[in-house]
Amino acid sequence: MTRRPEEPVAYPFEYSALAINEAYAKARDSEGMTLVQMPFGEPAWLATRYADARFVFGDRRFSRAMSVDRDYPRPNEYRLGDLGLMGMDPPEHSRLRTAISKAFSVKRVETLRPWVRQLAEQLVEKMLVQRPPVDLMEALAFPLPIAVICQLLGVPEADRAQFRVWSDAVISTGLGQSATMGEALGDLISYMSELVAERRETPQDDLISALIQASDLGQALTESEVMLLAVGLLVAGHETTVSEIGNFAYVLLDRSNEWRRLVDEPGLIPAAVEELARFVPLGTLARFPRYATEDVEVGGFLVRKGEAVLPCISAPNHDPRRFADADALCLDRTDNPHLTFGHGPHFCPGAALARLELQEVLRVLTVRAPAMRLAGEVVWKRGAQARSPLALPVEWPSDAADR
Repeated sequence: MTRRPEEPVAYPFEYSALAINEAYAKARDSEGMTLVQMPFGEPAWLATRYADARFVFGDRRFSRAMSVDRDYPRPNEYRLGDLGLMGMDPPEHSRLRTAISKAFSVKRVETLRPWVRQLAEQLVEKMLVQRPPVDLMEALAFPLPIAVICQLLGVPEADRAQFRVWSDAVISTGLGQSATMGEALGDLISYMSELVAERRETPQDDLISALIQASDLGQALTESEVMLLAVGLLVAGHETTVSEIGNFAYVLLDRSNEWRRLVDEPGLIPAAVEELARFVPLGTLARFPRYATEDVEVGGFLVRKGEAVLPCISAPNHDPRRFADADALCLDRTDNPHLTFGHGPHFCPGAALARLELQEVLRVLTVRAPAMRLAGEVVWKRGAQARSPLALPVEWPSDAADR
């Protein structure tokens, strides 16, 4: 096993819009793993190769629960307290995971497809009657995912706008925004705690009520765990899908031939969603470190007991050792086991829902706005954990709404 002493490299690497910093490729092509130092917390090894990252995600000798008691690497001063599902290891993690797995099973999510399609059609129709250019983010990317996840959780429609504010603050990586992040998370937790209490008194047909019922039937979820699951699902279910709708639209419209191909071959949409998920470097940094519970060999490199590893997603998704033409966008790619939704025990429980939303958005846009094109400067988010346009102006021929 290899092991080299070295000084840690400053991390995260410099941000760019939809490009992976060349430092990732350098780390990926170096021997072993690269030691990095976040602005706060202890150093960690950065896993940038596909095989290494997948191994760390899946091997149970790497612990997420140890992060709770460690000065874990992070981009800002604020330390999350109880991390809920993301701060647990099996078997405790399995108990909570089981409680939400039925709600997000592929079979159950598929029953939502007609409603999600109708919602996407309504939003696109409203967009098309406006005078272009129109901001696709405000017209479609922001409202659709928040409506879907809030509907599932049972959040009243009148409160949904506030969730966007809280979510944006909670996922910020800005070094001077710890107070804002902490305040937003506190407000979100308070709101969800009240909603959980209301649903215990008056159950409804929503996910929070289902989680409470699972607890009452003996699956041993505490009220705090129900609340943390709801908070985690809300933030993750909102932010990532919002970002990917904007990213996918930008990538396709920026490559007009690929957009035209998808318009002409709608059967490609499921494969295109997987390829775009692989191709787009969604995360601006690797996060959620795993701690070795014993000495572990990772791709011939020794990680000692107690050391942290940050498994990347974007860099491994472009690893030429695993993907042919790794830096090319191939909408019909078939061998595509990307890591965008993670791997192993912490594989994203909402992956099926995210895929469905992205498929339906692309389906509706290709049918209702096939001649859509970029219409001006794209403004990109800064200081967030997910790359995404903040504003994505688009336009279309005047007869587009009649098609």
